[in-house]
Amino acid sequence: MADHELDTGAGTAVVDADTADRRTAAGVAAEGVLARVRAGTEELTGALRRVAEHVLSDPEAAARATIVELAERSGTSPATITRFCRAMGFDGYADLRLGIAAETGRARSAGWTVDIGREIQPGDPLSRVLDQIMAADTRAMHDTAALLDLTEVERAAVAIAGASRVNIFGASGSALVGREMQFSLHRIGVAAWSWSEVHEGLASAALLGTGDVGLGVSHTGQTRETIEMVAEAGSRGATTIAVTGFPRSPLAELADVVLLTASQATTFRPDALSARHPQLVVLDLLYIAVAQRTHDRAHAAFRRTAQAVDGHKAAKGATP
Repeated sequence: MADHELDTGAGTAVVDADTADRRTAAGVAAEGVLARVRAGTEELTGALRRVAEHVLSDPEAAARATIVELAERSGTSPATITRFCRAMGFDGYADLRLGIAAETGRARSAGWTVDIGREIQPGDPLSRVLDQIMAADTRAMHDTAALLDLTEVERAAVAIAGASRVNIFGASGSALVGREMQFSLHRIGVAAWSWSEVHEGLASAALLGTGDVGLGVSHTGQTRETIEMVAEAGSRGATTIAVTGFPRSPLAELADVVLLTASQATTFRPDALSARHPQLVVLDLLYIAVAQRTHDRAHAAFRRTAQAVDGHKAAKGATP
């Protein structure tokens, strides 16, 4: 039965309008419909959130359903479905259905739907587990490409290329991703440091200034330590960059530049863990963009750093 009381709640209406303005302004690529729904679910409340969760639980069924059927299955109303479509940047339900159908059709032909969403059982053969991981990661990469704003990547690359110091902040799994970025930048002559311990990170952020960069990595965008370190960097005049899966998270809200990533959770790999590969792809793109803008310096630095460690490689034919 439809829940009309939640459909007309003032709190939900405020979220709807705010979300709709952003979505419509940005536009929605057909291939990124489900990624945008997934990223925007945390912003929605009440009936709209139920619609989003229902669409994500079975996109193919949603693409086949009429507006009345989708309303009944999600326990809402046709009016709520219409507002949900606007929140996702579509003119109406017909456009949303076409977008989901096109995306699920591509996923099916590419094999991305194989085992995605299916629980991995203790007795599953590794071949099936591998198929599921590959399908989930492939889908997450494509979703990330659809979400990513290349203009924002350009802005981040220009800031890092011209920075005298780059601080990278992250905790737990995000710290591993941050250290990978620090290593890559260091190899091309960019003065970069990676911080996961909040006291050390805050002390380092306090020494940043105008022209420097503070980059925070957090899938949820809600990790307190990362938010504090990025905020400290920003308060000192540094350009701040957020790599996150949620555009309205606290980390994204305070950053000057936001790079969005998607994830595709599987058994034993919840969102925070499954986000690592998309995060690495985005940061790898950013690293290459920086290298392009500092080509001569980067090329010379990479050559020198490679030569410095060359003597530690085992000679061909040598006995280990």
